[in-house]
Amino acid sequence: MKRALPTLLLHGVLVAGALLTLAPLLWMVSASFMPDGEANTFPPRLLPSAPTVRHYLDLFLRLDLGRQFANSTLVAVLSTLISLIVNSMAGYAFAKLRFGGRERTFRLLLVALVIPAQVCMLPLFLELKAMGLVNTYAGAIIPFMAGVFGIFMIRQYALSLPDELLDAARVDGAGEFRIYWAIVLPVIRPILVTLAVFVFLSAWNDFMWPLIVLSDEAKYTLPVALAGLSSEHVQDTELMMAGSVVTVLPVVLLFLLLQRAYLRGVMMGSVKG
Repeated sequence: MKRALPTLLLHGVLVAGALLTLAPLLWMVSASFMPDGEANTFPPRLLPSAPTVRHYLDLFLRLDLGRQFANSTLVAVLSTLISLIVNSMAGYAFAKLRFGGRERTFRLLLVALVIPAQVCMLPLFLELKAMGLVNTYAGAIIPFMAGVFGIFMIRQYALSLPDELLDAARVDGAGEFRIYWAIVLPVIRPILVTLAVFVFLSAWNDFMWPLIVLSDEAKYTLPVALAGLSSEHVQDTELMMAGSVVTVLPVVLLFLLLQRAYLRGVMMGSVKG
């Protein structure tokens, strides 16, 4: 009994912490189904007195939030796919291919990790403006196409690949792209899933960059559109909660779906790195 007491206390603290973390999210979902004005009552209600889906219908039928939902999906999915290809190629090259200045170039890239992303926004915006990519989906996707952190993750994981396996493939006549596609990608799949979750969450939840690079409301992503709605419908708490649920739900479902592969990639990457 004495040995079980610390375990019970630990589990009790963890459960209490989990409930405190989930409480705002659960109330957000509950408030999204409340009738007008009920979320602002005091003391606040925990459950709707008469559940309604009218706020969700207003978002997609009256306020046309479906367009912004599609924009966020397009930007996040393309950013993730392109990032996986570019980062995996670069990470594999820095880990296993031999070329002059490889280590010096990689160390130089690591320096960029300490530079805040906000510092790079103005130069990047000016470059995209010169290229005619401002107010385009491509302009919103470009910052997520490659990242030093993603290259670092892939490189650390790819270091565990046996050189003998790659050399044997070259002796059999396989080209470098064939080796990358048929051997490297299947082996590094766990870290690719982890990176995919990182990039998708970043692209889906990003507010600052789409706000800067997109000026057409029809091309806004969900976070930007939701911020605009909050200024126009500041008193419609239930409507804002419904918009928040629509924004949060896809990434929560994605994480729950891929959490095992995500955690396996993080743990294996930390051990192999």
